[in-house]
Amino acid sequence: MSTLIERVQDAGLPRHVALIMDGNGRWANVHGLPRTAGHQAGAQAAERLIRFAGRQLGLNYLTLFAFSTENWNRSTAEVDFLMDLLDQFIAEKLKEFVAEGVRLVVSGELEDLPKRLQETVAYAIEQTAANDRLVLNVALNYGSRQEVVRACRQIVRAAVAGQLRPEDLDEATFTRFLYTNGIPDPDLIIRTSGEMRLSNFLLWQGAYAELFFSDTLWPDFTPAELLEAISNFQKRERRFGS
Repeated sequence: MSTLIERVQDAGLPRHVALIMDGNGRWANVHGLPRTAGHQAGAQAAERLIRFAGRQLGLNYLTLFAFSTENWNRSTAEVDFLMDLLDQFIAEKLKEFVAEGVRLVVSGELEDLPKRLQETVAYAIEQTAANDRLVLNVALNYGSRQEVVRACRQIVRAAVAGQLRPEDLDEATFTRFLYTNGIPDPDLIIRTSGEMRLSNFLLWQGAYAELFFSDTLWPDFTPAELLEAISNFQKRERRFGS
């Protein structure tokens, strides 16, 4: 494993890897367990990957798609469980994040989340703000179309207020109004569970990202499979339209 890590590191790591963590429910079905058990196993997989990415691999930016705007359509019981699980995960991992140099940022509409989760997220962001080993961006109550519409509204308000001229609007300016302002675009987007779509995830930011689709259900996704995806990425020629 250490030799494989070194080979991947020597070949040049992607600066930013984003993950669509899919398959918790199917994993639970396969194992004859309730969906909540699948989400718990998924949280453990996320914990393993965050620790590996920051401590052993040396990745700079990692984005995890934790809860989408469409996930509110699930049952109230499942949504409530996910909110509690996210709150517990962030609260329990905060001490480790601080010690390991992980800086937490969040992309999404936090105002719609339960008050306790909002407070936990805000506190964790504040406590890790000075960390610089790994930036962990959690996409929480996130939808890419919603993000673009939100950015457009803010740009219109800035224009009406005389703070922005229409002719000054370019891609770089638009990007400043996105949740991910200050975070480089993902070089590699990975989706687990065999599904082959982006599902409203980082549509603007992922314009030139390389895509990797894994058949593995998210709770079974391992650091070794992350290395496999990065190794595959390193063999591709990125032309950016040229």
